[in-house]
Amino acid sequence: MMKIVNMFLGILFFGSVSLAQNKNDQHLLFTQILNDYVHDGLVNYINLKEDKRLDKYLEQLENTNPDNLRTDEDKLAFWINAYNAFTLKFIIEEYPVESINDLHWGGLYLGTLLGTTVWDDEKIIINGTKLSLNNIEHDIARKKFNEERVHFAMVCASYSCPQLRDEAYEGFKLNKQLNEQARLFFMDETKNNFDLKKRTAYLSKILNWYSSDFGNDDQSILLYVSQFLDREIANDIRRNSSQWEIDHLSYNWDLNEIK
Repeated sequence: MMKIVNMFLGILFFGSVSLAQNKNDQHLLFTQILNDYVHDGLVNYINLKEDKRLDKYLEQLENTNPDNLRTDEDKLAFWINAYNAFTLKFIIEEYPVESINDLHWGGLYLGTLLGTTVWDDEKIIINGTKLSLNNIEHDIARKKFNEERVHFAMVCASYSCPQLRDEAYEGFKLNKQLNEQARLFFMDETKNNFDLKKRTAYLSKILNWYSSDFGNDDQSILLYVSQFLDREIANDIRRNSSQWEIDHLSYNWDLNEIK
């Protein structure tokens, strides 16, 4: 009798653990994929191309109604993961490629002018709705959630993009994850650089393309950035923001690939 009771309690315990994991880790499959193929922000596209789990995860996204997710954090995490997962899918569909720009009809500049880039292509279907990567980034993540830190989490498969995280975003820890991504991005000297002697911030072009998301002028942008920097530079920016200048680094569109 005692064995039966213990077995029953064990089933209840492990069942409750499983339910807790499912409740919190809504994107566990994507975390497992990223953990296997992403190292230091770079992707092993060769092996990812052969792994069918990504298709299974994309199917999970396609069959989800994000409006039914419990919190705004859950919803935003869903859309960030969707952007990153579909970007990976589009790359491996055409791999080997040297850059995501190889996927645009007409290349980057003509494709942007004509609206024929991979970011414009409405080949994503979520809960029956056709979407593009641009829809997800601009119409949903930026517009509906008013969250500028998505710029440090959504990854366009290029070296100058923020590093791709080796875990999925989850609503219950999204704020912590986004802060970590922001700090990682601004502390990476290949993406942003700060010359204290010259009081010049060499920032990613992301801060130029989407400057209005971070502030109304250079000073407010610098003050925003300072919260993610080491103390010495951050304090100098806060005390002397009017003396700091901003320049922007060239953008490296090479594929964010492990070589």
